[in-house]
Order: sequence, then C-alpha cells, then structure tokens
Amino acid sequence: MNPPSDPIPISHRAMEDLRFIRQTMENGNTFTAVPGWGGVALGITALAATAIAVSQGTAEGWLGVWAVEAVVAAALGAWAIERKARRFDLPVLSGTGRKVLLGFTPPALAGIALTLALWQTGTTDLIPGAWLLLYGVAVVSGGTFSVRAVPLMGVCFMVLGALALFLAPNAGDILMAIGFGGLHVVFGTIIARRHGG
Repeated sequence: MNPPSDPIPISHRAMEDLRFIRQTMENGNTFTAVPGWGGVALGITALAATAIAVSQGTAEGWLGVWAVEAVVAAALGAWAIERKARRFDLPVLSGTGRKVLLGFTPPALAGIALTLALWQTGTTDLIPGAWLLLYGVAVVSGGTFSVRAVPLMGVCFMVLGALALFLAPNAGDILMAIGFGGLHVVFGTIIARRHGG
C-alpha cells in the first residue's frame, strides 16, 4: 500500500484555478484591439496610392506603387494595433490576438505568391481582383475572433474581388480604391466609434 501523499496547499490550487480561468477567458474573448482610426488611415493611404498608381505609365510602376503601399499599410496597421492594445492593456500575440494573426496570415501570404505568379504569366489585370479577394478572406478568417464589423468588412472585400475578377476586370483600380480606400475608411470609422478608437 502506498503512503498517502501530502495534500496540495489551497493557495497553490487556487493559483492554478485562477491561471486556468484567465487562460480560458483570454482564449474565448473577442479581439478588440482592431484599430478603427488605424483603418481610416489605411484607407487614406490606399486612396493616395490609387491616385499615384493610375498615373504610372507601366505595369511595373503600377505594381511598385502598390508594393510600397502594402509595406506602408502593414507597418501602419501593426503600429495601430499595438498602440490600441497597449492603451487597453490587451494581449496582441497571445490568446485571441494570436488566433487573429494565425487566421489572417495564410491568405495574405497566398496573395503574395499569387501576385508573383500572375506577374510572371503576364495576367496583371487579375491582380486587383486577387488582392481584394484574398485580403477579404484574410480579414474574414482573422476577424472571426474580432468584433462583428471586421468579418463583415472582409465579406465586402471578397465581393469586390469577385467583381474585379469576373465582371469588371478593367475596373481594378476603381474597385481597389473602393475597397482598400473606401471600405477601410467606412468600417474604420464604425469600429472607432463603437469600440474605443
């Protein structure tokens, strides 16, 4: 017969229970560090990029403008998320924030790979539709763990992407301005007003 083990001190058990509760709440929370005003800023930079891109005389120039805009938007978005998360003391790379990032990243990386493939094959007229569609998928996927406006915005991007691919391939610049510019401004304002900035 085994001797009885020492009882677990109640303070140790209470700490374990609190840790479990906190982790469960963190994993079940809605990610509210989505920056509304940051989204508005993304929209403004996208509108500026559209104006510059359409004035380019070559496809290379057009793609170069949008490549710079993508880097600017990624940096601005990351900064805005980190700033809002810090202001509200929210985790960004753990719990729900980690799920948002893991949901967003694969479609975004697929967009980069697809852009390179479309560029190499010379089918650059499909790039705006692919970007809008895959960005929408990324926002819906990551936004599943966020406030309701985020996945709804992603669906709107997906609709614009489908329009750009199938109905209006010559309207790619206009649809990109509506999506990356207009949708970010509209939904960014909604998120900012309803969810603290």
